[in-house]
Amino acid sequence: MTAGIKKVRVLVVDDSALMRKLIPQMLEADRSIEVVGTAMDGTFCLKKIEELQPDVVTLDLQMPGMNGIDTLKEIMRRKPLPVIVVSSHSTEGASVTFKALGLGAFDFVTKPQDASAHMAESGAELIAKIKAAADCKVVRPGSSMVAPVRPEKILIGKSVPPPTKLVAIGISTGGPQALEFLVAQLPPDFPGTIVVVQHMPEGFTDMFARRLDELSSLRVKEAQSGDTLQAGRVLICPGSRHMKVKRLTMGDVVVLNDEARVNGHRPSVDVLFNSLAEEFASQGVAVLMTGMGDDGAEGLGAVKKAGGMTIAQSEESCVVFGMPKAAIERGYATRVVALDVLSATLQAVCSRNEGNRESGGARKVVRAGL
Repeated sequence: MTAGIKKVRVLVVDDSALMRKLIPQMLEADRSIEVVGTAMDGTFCLKKIEELQPDVVTLDLQMPGMNGIDTLKEIMRRKPLPVIVVSSHSTEGASVTFKALGLGAFDFVTKPQDASAHMAESGAELIAKIKAAADCKVVRPGSSMVAPVRPEKILIGKSVPPPTKLVAIGISTGGPQALEFLVAQLPPDFPGTIVVVQHMPEGFTDMFARRLDELSSLRVKEAQSGDTLQAGRVLICPGSRHMKVKRLTMGDVVVLNDEARVNGHRPSVDVLFNSLAEEFASQGVAVLMTGMGDDGAEGLGAVKKAGGMTIAQSEESCVVFGMPKAAIERGYATRVVALDVLSATLQAVCSRNEGNRESGGARKVVRAGL
């Protein structure tokens, strides 16, 4: 470690003595991270935060006494810190994890089901997220952006016209909160169809899709191979699978596969965007939103080259600017749009009056919002 470089100070909170031992061992692999202490429950956690002044907290949610949710609320009330939730793979674990994200947790990792077999992989993910959390300029104490009243959904009849455009969204860290905000803003008669790759582990995406469906006037579900691309519908790619879009004579569909990871991810945004470019060309709209790394950047370039619309979320409205930044720096984003105006942008792009006026030719980058 080069002298003078400030280490990221981490507090590990978990009621399991094994995890209080394993997580620091995982983090030892990166010399820029220092575990300054551990705590076995929420009460000790709050005392250790005061005493040790960590930069990032890893937090188990299912603890006796003061549980993780109550601890998180208190952290955000006193002095907001980046909190990374360490979640179980269970349905209950997924439910409470999304609640934590809504309360302002930065991101989450899942506890390895076989610690000895997956320790290196889990450790690499946790290290990357701790570093991203430490670099995050703004800690949001909780989401107040979601519309409180859900509009009614429109029942789909046989005479509904086909979607005007296919909107493909790639998103990672900060994604659940951003997508909740976006889908709550879209009207029930939205004329496009939406497919989403959110970097998220298997077992979490179905519950996430259900959560979005409850917040939205659009119909949201976890995708299955063969699902049709309908106007006013949102399909979320399942964790640990890739998703492509395909044009067929009987109708446009999504296709799932279990091929190797791309850019370290499955699902990968590049896989979705490349299929969008190949199959839909100028009828495609690719949107790259908040997230770490550069997954989706080259795919956005492929969509632009094919004549489709390409949109990147603005830095000011991202939790982590990595993915959009990579695409913008490579010249692949036609528009740079803040989250609070992304809904209006998609409605305009997908309007039945829009046609193909935006397609073809070189376009100047347009910035909307903040």
